[in-house]
Amino acid sequence: MPALRIIPREQHIISRKNISKAALRVLYRLNEAGYDAFLVGGAVRDLLLGGKPKDFDVATSATPDEVKKLFRNCRLIGRRFRLAHVVFGPEIIEVATFRGTGEEEGNDGERRIVDGRIVRDNVWGTIEEDAVRRDFRVNAMYYDISDFSVRDYVGGMQDLEDRVLRLIGDPVTRYREDPVRMLRAARLAAKLGFRIDTAAAKPFAELGDLLTEAAPARLFDESLKMFLAGNGLKSFHMLEKCGLLEFMFPATARALKRGDEALRALVEQGLANTDERVAEGKSVTPAFLFAVLLWGEVRDQAHAWIEQGKDNTEAWARAALHVVGEQCQRVAIPRRFTFTMEEIWSLQPRFEQIQRKKVFRLLTHPRFRAAFDFLLLRANESPAMRELGEWWAHAQQLPHETLAAALPNHGGAAVDAEIAKAPPRRRRRRRKPTGK
Repeated sequence: MPALRIIPREQHIISRKNISKAALRVLYRLNEAGYDAFLVGGAVRDLLLGGKPKDFDVATSATPDEVKKLFRNCRLIGRRFRLAHVVFGPEIIEVATFRGTGEEEGNDGERRIVDGRIVRDNVWGTIEEDAVRRDFRVNAMYYDISDFSVRDYVGGMQDLEDRVLRLIGDPVTRYREDPVRMLRAARLAAKLGFRIDTAAAKPFAELGDLLTEAAPARLFDESLKMFLAGNGLKSFHMLEKCGLLEFMFPATARALKRGDEALRALVEQGLANTDERVAEGKSVTPAFLFAVLLWGEVRDQAHAWIEQGKDNTEAWARAALHVVGEQCQRVAIPRRFTFTMEEIWSLQPRFEQIQRKKVFRLLTHPRFRAAFDFLLLRANESPAMRELGEWWAHAQQLPHETLAAALPNHGGAAVDAEIAKAPPRRRRRRRKPTGK
């Protein structure tokens, strides 16, 4: 283990101007009360890289009960990992007591390991012990509020300079302790543009199936961090590269292995569009993204049941139910999202029904916009699908009367030539008043 390296204020770029005011209040109050208090983890890593962290975590020598006595706006959470949350309006500062390395039970808590996995960890220790208990070396640096220095106990600063992710300790042991660390390695490598150290990546093939035993609710949270934080496409590619996609999204991995290039284009474009919306500060929903990721399997199963003579509506409903049920055993997608996913999928065949009543009924459906955006992603499936997307895009611009007059009352799924020719209604501009 590398020797302690203390980087004084003048030799690093962290400025208190870039640290949350709430986090600074917590750090200062702990320090003034006589406790050691440090900003720690991803916030320190990102600040040293010139980034802007979203979350600020604090590590301290104070126990959770001692933290609670200092802050009236504090609540204690967790049994497996006892933590203090100090609440400032919408912002929560997570405060953790230094974890120890011992396995013995003590007065202040306990550490329990079952089959190599940590199931409880409430033994307090020193900052040195806390550092070696963290996952990656780049996440184990501490910003000291008492003198504004950065403390590096494990070589994290060198890894930042080398742009590499190295685990602290034996990789197999650390992954067995917490299999989700494998996903975190892929996510951080994608987010930071780092490579994963060979020793840290080697156990993925052997231990990847441990992810099937991880709590599905926890994997849902991890999937949001991967795909809805602006690095979704990179994270997806990294999951594939690391061989971990099949353990998190088995249906997606199966569908892509069938070699459907149009499906790959749809998935990658959907992820890229989500990244773009995040970058522009626009809202994103997990429902649309999960609908994209699982589309290939749903579509193939629905078509297979239709070929067996099943009713169209029933086939799509059964396919959605089957695929969502399997996926939720791995990643616990809440019902409010799976309901939207199922609607997006079920509306896809309705876009092919170019009849007056059905077109206007679809245009007024609450999920029309999401389903239409999904239809546009399907452009690479065939020239006919691309033409269909263009037809619906144009139809939305037409006056109600023009569209109604051009649509047949019954039958006909072909694109109407008259609609394609009809120009969209122009908006009349208001004349600006002239100043005198």
